Amino acid sequence: MKIKEELIKIVGAQNVSDDPKVLQSYSKDCSLSTPSMPNYVAKPKNADEVQKVVKLANKNGVPIVPCSSGTHFYGNTIPNKGGIVLDMGRMNRILLIDDRNRMARVEAGVTWEQLQPELAKHDMMAIAPLLPHPQKSALISHLERDPAVIPKFEYTDALVTVEVVLPEGEIFKTGSAAVPGFPEKSFAQGVNPSGPGNMMWTRMLQGAQGTLGVVTWGQFKIEYRPKVNKTYFVPFNSVKDAVKFVAKVQRRMVGEECLILNNVDLAAILAKQWPGDFNTMRGKLAPWTVILVLGGGVRFPEDKIEYEEDAVNDVAKELSVKDLPTSIAAAPGVEKGMADMLRQAWPKERAYWKLAYKGGCQDIFFHTVMGKAQSFSDSIGKIAVKHGYPAEDLGFYVQPVVYGGACNFECNLYYDPDSPEETERTKKIYTEAAKAVLDQGGFFSRPYGPVADMVYQRAADYAKALKNVKKLMDPNNIMSPGRLCF
Repeated sequence: MKIKEELIKIVGAQNVSDDPKVLQSYSKDCSLSTPSMPNYVAKPKNADEVQKVVKLANKNGVPIVPCSSGTHFYGNTIPNKGGIVLDMGRMNRILLIDDRNRMARVEAGVTWEQLQPELAKHDMMAIAPLLPHPQKSALISHLERDPAVIPKFEYTDALVTVEVVLPEGEIFKTGSAAVPGFPEKSFAQGVNPSGPGNMMWTRMLQGAQGTLGVVTWGQFKIEYRPKVNKTYFVPFNSVKDAVKFVAKVQRRMVGEECLILNNVDLAAILAKQWPGDFNTMRGKLAPWTVILVLGGGVRFPEDKIEYEEDAVNDVAKELSVKDLPTSIAAAPGVEKGMADMLRQAWPKERAYWKLAYKGGCQDIFFHTVMGKAQSFSDSIGKIAVKHGYPAEDLGFYVQPVVYGGACNFECNLYYDPDSPEETERTKKIYTEAAKAVLDQGGFFSRPYGPVADMVYQRAADYAKALKNVKKLMDPNNIMSPGRLCF
């Protein structure tokens, strides 16, 4: 029997397609990755159907690529070897909101646009990355280790337990969710990430880009929404001075959301009318702005805000920072909604902030120590200018992690995807800049595309170990082949 007919038996005729127009839509994303079409698209509704599709793929040696939502930016859902794209969009149930343990359990198709408003009804919020696309999967953000805008230690690994269909079709639950009877009869509630045994299996699946299994649901930490907020917009002329301020604030363990944006990225986020607002705003904004939100929670919120204000003022005095603005002259009234804005998905009625300027955006992102942010921005800037990319168009975003002990450094290369010249230039800058970052000691914790090749070429022993794990778990190499070092 043909593969398509088997897929129809599993998920239903309306949920299987080999229409060229449909396949074309899955062949590319918002990245510079080379397009590649699948042979089929299948849309399961539950883990049982996922399991059956995976077993079918194994039996016939057909590649299978999980796809969680309709928006992707890094090429990690493009079917490099063809095969079956497993679209998880129908699996979009919010399975649990546990206020007491501050946990949410959701299926892979639940988007940020769907999740955050539902949590808000419980006065809760997920630990989110910076203004995620409304159609991006919340669970995949956790699996891909997207950096959270709240740099507290307890949020560095918010994903706790998952259910995964392994490459040969077995269903496996990690952590305390692995106990018999979960979730119907278990008191464990899936709140402990360790186990079975002494290994944290969830971490092995993070960043695996669908090469080690299909995650069907995940449970992650959520937090109470602050009752009272105070937002600072502290301007700096250099990222070097901005990171000094942030590092000292974070060492005092105060504040909720905390991040650094250059004038291009901040203007892209705040602009309402394009291109007028954007061009005017980026000319008026400081070269770099620290956004720091102080939040008071359930108990004594005003008291918490007060002592955190004292700590921020102490840092300002220590560094001779003369002003701690709580507004932006170029964007009147933004202070009223910034905290709430950072706690939800990007509004679906507005063009996504990374795509509004020119229609395309290629990100270079990696981890480094805070003190090296200036040298990385200078290095990437020189490479961009060498290739004729205007320095004033470069976007930069610095996200402190673990109380400012390090940071996720991101450069946004805005380009017109309909211009072959701009697209080719951006590819060259991206490749050259990634190599320069590696040479300077930057750590790509989430390597995609050509960056993955660079990383694994420099880590032969690590790549060999990963390949051994892959061979054990996926002996027929059907799960997202051609990705990472596989």
